[in-house]
Amino acid sequence: MKYQVRLVTIAFSLFFFISSIFYSTESRADVGQGAAINYIHGEGELDGIKLAYQVYLDTLHGISPDLELALETSVNFWRYGEQHKHDTDFVVAASPILRYPLFYGRWVDTYLEGGIGVAFLDNTYFAGKDVGLHFQFEDRIGLAFRFGGKRQQTLSLTYLHYSNAGISKHNPGIDLLNLAYSWRF
Repeated sequence: MKYQVRLVTIAFSLFFFISSIFYSTESRADVGQGAAINYIHGEGELDGIKLAYQVYLDTLHGISPDLELALETSVNFWRYGEQHKHDTDFVVAASPILRYPLFYGRWVDTYLEGGIGVAFLDNTYFAGKDVGLHFQFEDRIGLAFRFGGKRQQTLSLTYLHYSNAGISKHNPGIDLLNLAYSWRF
């Protein structure tokens, strides 16, 4: 438990450090916040949930007014295996999310979503794999669908990949599909 508290502290510290770099008093007009709940399904019998907090920034509007940037920090709870014979893992992560619009619709806007962040896994042996390190990269790519009044709700389907990018000789990676519902407030 003490190790998990340390992981959460590291992830939130990293998130606030990154957000402080992008967040300035001049850019507060379009800044927003959000929360997300995710269902995760991976190879084999890997299932989990991810709870996330997001900060939306207008930092990239100078490059393109359509390009969106959100910084996300999350807590993940993963389970692999049968009910009474399963492994669990606790993961904290911090990641930027870039979104670019593909289509604007009458009721739904469609975005391409991607990002590369960092994650810290509680266990280095999980789902029958030795992932080498507690430190992993969290890569994502997928589609996001924004809807509702003022387009405050988002449903996204993303492919997530966790790996240590070859820093360790053990680097099998973990592949997941992620279905997320987020609400911007």
